[in-house]
Amino acid sequence: MKSVLIRAKQYKSAASGAEQGALNYILDHPEEIPQLNIKQLSEASYSSASTIVRLCHKLGFEGYRDLQKSILYEMAVRDQGRTRDLNLDGSSRLSDVIERVTYRNIASLEDSVKIVDEGDIEKAVDYICAADSVLLFGLGASLLVAQDAYLKFLRIDKPCSCCEDIHSQYIIAKNAKPTDVAIVISYSGCTQEILQCAEYLKAQGTPIIAITRFESSPLSQMATCCLYVVGTEPLYRYGAMSSRISQLNMIDILYTACVNRNIPQNTRLFSHNRIDKSENSR
Repeated sequence: MKSVLIRAKQYKSAASGAEQGALNYILDHPEEIPQLNIKQLSEASYSSASTIVRLCHKLGFEGYRDLQKSILYEMAVRDQGRTRDLNLDGSSRLSDVIERVTYRNIASLEDSVKIVDEGDIEKAVDYICAADSVLLFGLGASLLVAQDAYLKFLRIDKPCSCCEDIHSQYIIAKNAKPTDVAIVISYSGCTQEILQCAEYLKAQGTPIIAITRFESSPLSQMATCCLYVVGTEPLYRYGAMSSRISQLNMIDILYTACVNRNIPQNTRLFSHNRIDKSENSR
């Protein structure tokens, strides 16, 4: 079931002035929405019915009734513990730290899956399977995600590249071909070096799969296909935690979907590429 509140919160910064009234009312009074018809919501939020219908479509719902049904379900299963945050004051007990970090990671995965668009996943898998080579781009924590993807795709004999040095990433982007595919990873979607890589890739006509937060950004606007994760962390944060977990999960989804495209061949490759740890340790 699609999450109304998550989608509404993520879309809020990009909403038009006319949409803000309806969005604010939905977020502030979610428990009332199932009981209000579109005319009543229009009057309560000082929005037109046509604006509400357009907003429903932008949030990924077929119409207002579809949104009502989804929010009714969401409110029924809503866990009050989801209000917990990671704010620390120096006196937090270790048990609190353990619970909060673990909760945020789990919540990030659960929330991200609610905004996954299967059509975009399918499109990304099509590009990867058809590509001559998979080119991976990222910095900082996103580079760790790119390296994880590199190790995974090697297992199914998919040619790929992943460099730590940003200048090497620039060169790879400049030499990219339309028959390659680039997976560009950036939680903020605003990292200048990564945006430079994306510009080089676009100039070469290389399809770009962006893994980024669910919000309009320079990277999402340049991407051929966007795979979103929920923005549960501020851009200025302790360090990438739940965002990194969500990005890794997206890589796992892509990789497993690619494996699923040709099970017999990939099963043979797994067997062929298996490294015998006992022999290696002699």
